[in-house]
Amino acid sequence: MFDRLRQAGFDVMVRNHAEAILSVDFRPETEELIDALLRVRIPAAELIASGGGEAKSTQRLRRELTQAGWRKHNFRIETTVDNVPKGDGTSHEIDHIRRSDAGTLALEIEWNNKDPFFDRDLENFQRLHAQSIISAGVIVTRGAALQDHMARVIEDYLRQAQIADEAPLLRLGMKERTVRQRQSVQRAMGAGMDFPQSFSRFFVADKFGMATTHWKKLEDRVQRGVGNPCPLLLIGLPRDAITPYSAATPEL
Repeated sequence: MFDRLRQAGFDVMVRNHAEAILSVDFRPETEELIDALLRVRIPAAELIASGGGEAKSTQRLRRELTQAGWRKHNFRIETTVDNVPKGDGTSHEIDHIRRSDAGTLALEIEWNNKDPFFDRDLENFQRLHAQSIISAGVIVTRGAALQDHMARVIEDYLRQAQIADEAPLLRLGMKERTVRQRQSVQRAMGAGMDFPQSFSRFFVADKFGMATTHWKKLEDRVQRGVGNPCPLLLIGLPRDAITPYSAATPEL
């Protein structure tokens, strides 16, 4: 069912019979999701811009899913005994859920958070599935190839856009760099690197480092059994989801 995503370079992992469940009981809903993911395009300039760790194209993906019926939801669970509530209950806010006659799917988008957010998502899915509230959980994050080539993607963008200092990047919406960050770039340039190479190296380490949400961190947790036995669909956005600089469509 996910061949279209794999052929487009997406990382796809299914656990605990998720593919059987999605292909039979939730086929239209899953096709909606696949179609939306295949439309995702993130301009390279948006990787540099600020915005709470979420690219504008990720926000567009959220809107597309919402319009297709995948809406944010806060599950409120309370325990009662003889109609008397016991305790304060628990809440589980989910980025997107999709209801059908067969049940409910839950989806979280983790574009660029701290990696412990994966534990939160998977453990939420586990609890909601154990109480028959959801049938499967879905997580969308940065794929392995995208993570591995992020510095090169940004370096290529800077070269193609002929950017040789921070001023144009600030106009893109980049957050003001710290003294440490600027000094790191200057030292690298003093050692022989040009601005695109030195900036991309340190920028990616700061903003998209190994302790953020990306495929390898998600895969590690799932391999350890976090989230079991909830059926899971895990999706990593490919490198080709990033569109390079084009002089025909100026981004500055």
